[in-house]
Amino acid sequence: MELNGPAFTRIPPWVRAKLSPNAIDKIQKVYDFVEEECIPAEPIMKAQIAEVGKRWTTQPLMKELRERAKKAGLFNLFLPKNFEQSPGLTNLEYACCAELMGRVYWAQQTMNCHAPETGNIELLAKYCNEDQKKKWLQPLLNGTASSAYSMTEPDVASSDATQIGCRITREGDEYVINGRKLYGNCIWNTENKFFILMGCSDPDNSNKWARHSMVIVPTNAPGITQVRNLTIMGYDHAPEGHGEYLYENVRVPIENMILGEGRAFEIAQGRLGPGRIHHCMRLIGQCERAYELALIRCIDKRKTPRGKLIGQFDSNIERIAQMRLEIDQARLVVLNAADTMDVHGNKAGRYAIAQSKILIPNMATRVIDGCMQMYGGQGLTQHTPLPEMWTYARFVRIADGPDSAHRHQVGRDELKTAEAFVERNKEYRRKYLRLVEDMGGKAETFWGVTPDV
Repeated sequence: MELNGPAFTRIPPWVRAKLSPNAIDKIQKVYDFVEEECIPAEPIMKAQIAEVGKRWTTQPLMKELRERAKKAGLFNLFLPKNFEQSPGLTNLEYACCAELMGRVYWAQQTMNCHAPETGNIELLAKYCNEDQKKKWLQPLLNGTASSAYSMTEPDVASSDATQIGCRITREGDEYVINGRKLYGNCIWNTENKFFILMGCSDPDNSNKWARHSMVIVPTNAPGITQVRNLTIMGYDHAPEGHGEYLYENVRVPIENMILGEGRAFEIAQGRLGPGRIHHCMRLIGQCERAYELALIRCIDKRKTPRGKLIGQFDSNIERIAQMRLEIDQARLVVLNAADTMDVHGNKAGRYAIAQSKILIPNMATRVIDGCMQMYGGQGLTQHTPLPEMWTYARFVRIADGPDSAHRHQVGRDELKTAEAFVERNKEYRRKYLRLVEDMGGKAETFWGVTPDV
C-alpha cells in the first residue's frame, strides 16, 4: 500500500512496511485531529486555563475535544495488543501516532494517551485483579477520571528506588501510609481520583528488591495534604500540575494492594518501558513543530539583519541541516526500540529503551534551543511555544530517571560484552601468527591482546 500525505512523510520505509491497515487508518486520523482540532485551538486552550478561579479545572475545550476523539475511535491508542481493551496497535505503530500527538503539548490528553495515565492504565490492566480493574481501571479507560503516580521522594535519591522510604504498614484490614512525596498530579484538580503509590512495606527484608509495594490511594483519603504545586522551570503546568504531598496515617483497605506485598519493582519495570518510548516519540513530534517554526523564521521578509534573510546566513543554513539530521536519526533510535519491544518483549528492549531515553531529550533541548536562537529575544517569550517546548524536553530528561542512571545501564551492559571481544581478538592474533609463519616473516605485537597468547 502506497502511503502518501504529510501524516506518513517522516515514517521510514521499513516501518511503513510493518503498518497494518488499522494502523494506517489511525495514523491518518491522529494527524487530521491534531492539525484540524488541536493546533488551531492552542490560544483558546491557554485562555481558558487563565480564566480567574479556573486554573485548576480542566478546560471546557479539553473536555469537548476528548469527547470528539473518543467518538472518532482515537482513545487509548497506546494500550498494547495483548490487552483486551487495546485498539490493536503495536508499539511501533503507536509510536507513529505519538509523534504526531507531540506536535501540541496537550494533544495526547485529548486522546487519553497522556502521562501518567498511559503508564497507570497499562499497570492496572496488567497487574490488577478483576475487581480492581472494574473500580479503578475502567473509569480511566472511559476518560471519566484521572490518576497520578506517586513514587519520587524529597529525602532520598529516588533514582535508586530501593531507597524509597514512605512506609506502608498493615494494621488489620487496612494499610497505613506515612511519608512525603514529590510529583503526582495535583489534587486541586478534582478529576484526579487516585494515586498509585510506591512505598516500603517490609524494610527488614534481606532482599532489597522485595521490600516495596504498590497500593492504590484515593485522593480524598483523610491524611493526604498537598503542600503546594511544584513549578517546573517556572511553569505550573495547570490544570494538572505536579504536587508535593504529605501522607500522615493515610488508611486504605487491603484490597487496594496491587499484585501483592513486595512486588513493586516487578510492577515498576512493566510500567516504565513503553511509557519512555511514548515520551520520546512525542518529543520528536515537538521538535518537528519547532523546526517548522524555525524554517518560517528563516524566510520571514520582515527579519533581514544586515540586509539578508535569517535563512541566508551560512551559520543558519548549517544549523537547519544539523537539526534535520538530529531529528531524523533520533526517530530511528526510538522506532528501533519500539520494534524491539514488539518482536522480543519489553525486557529484551531495555537497552534500546535506555538509548532512547538518553538521546532523544538531549537532542530535543539542543534542537529547540537552536530554534529559539533563530527567533532571538522573541524566542524566549510567549510569542512562540518554544520556551514551553524546551522546558518539557528538559523535564523529560529527568522524568523517568536521570541520564546518568540510563548511561550506567547501557555502559554496564556493554562491558558484559568485553570478554567476547577478547576471545575474538585472540583468534585474530592466532590467524595473524599463522599468516606470518606461512610468509616467513617476523611476528610483531598484535593490538587488542597480550603478546603471550
